[in-house]
Amino acid sequence: MIKVGIVGATGYTGLELIRILLNHPHVELTVVTSRSYQGKKLSSVFPNLLGLTDLVCTELDLNTISTSCDVVFIALPHGHADKVASAMLEAGKRVVDLGADFRLKDMEAYRQWYQEESAHEGLLQQAVYGLPELYREKLRKAKLVANPGCYPTCATLALAPLLAARIVDPTSIIIDAKSGVSGAGRSLALGSHYAEVNESFKAYKVANHRHTPEIEQVLSEVADEPIILSFTPHLVPMTRGILATSYVSLAKAEVGREQPNSEVTQAKINELYQNFYQGEQFVKLLTDQLPQTNWVAGTNNCHIAATLDKRTNRIVVVSAIDNLVKGAAGQAVQNMNIMFGLAEIAGLSLISRYLG
Repeated sequence: MIKVGIVGATGYTGLELIRILLNHPHVELTVVTSRSYQGKKLSSVFPNLLGLTDLVCTELDLNTISTSCDVVFIALPHGHADKVASAMLEAGKRVVDLGADFRLKDMEAYRQWYQEESAHEGLLQQAVYGLPELYREKLRKAKLVANPGCYPTCATLALAPLLAARIVDPTSIIIDAKSGVSGAGRSLALGSHYAEVNESFKAYKVANHRHTPEIEQVLSEVADEPIILSFTPHLVPMTRGILATSYVSLAKAEVGREQPNSEVTQAKINELYQNFYQGEQFVKLLTDQLPQTNWVAGTNNCHIAATLDKRTNRIVVVSAIDNLVKGAAGQAVQNMNIMFGLAEIAGLSLISRYLG
């Protein structure tokens, strides 16, 4: 059994990790830390865990964690993972960080978008970006994984096949995404109060959301050229889920020609996605209907549908994930499975609850 610890276990992401790991056939959950609930049983913090675990929330003690775990999930706000990750790696443990500390390789970009110092360069260079569908081989040998953000996961999986095939104009990308309120975390904030969110729908952090450089970084690697895109997130009055609608224009048929490539058809787009995600267990491609968030709720799946709009010479890609599972905890467990040579689906055979 793989011994697992969770640092920051009582946020929404921590709870999802616990839910998944308690049902994982190859895992023993040994340590859970919480600054807010030290000394309390997990089942008293989350009564849905009654009868499932006797674990008690402890303070963050690096020595205790390093001697009790083979792998540690860090579910802390950004800016707090560096010390924990360093100590665990020095002790020979593996680490999956669910925050943003190790996602951006450009230290200056991190300072610009997060308004604070980046993790030290040694850790940044060691970290492997944890999107299995693109970086699986690197993840097999990884000691430190930077688990992707929820919006970047949803948008990158939607657009990667098109950019890899070079059939679209990489300068034309627009991502319009909507998320449920759990994406804001469990801490109290006016913007996520029921009375503020219910019966309302808003865009936020227009042109300056911190996930923008993360999406650009990964898509630039896929396209093998710098990508700058427009990303606008929205908050919708639902608990969980992300739906992203991405727009990208067809590439010109030839350099100097003004007309888009007429050889691109809906059938070829469907084939392109099928080939790109062949064998992927968590990417589900839809060809006769469009994704909905309730179809992926509670699962590690990403649903994608790509539609050719011949009138505007654009491809419109709709993608949906559960922000707390494929967008966070589920993907973290998928990464752990890869790191330890387990079946990726271990602990993640989750069926959507479909209805609220």
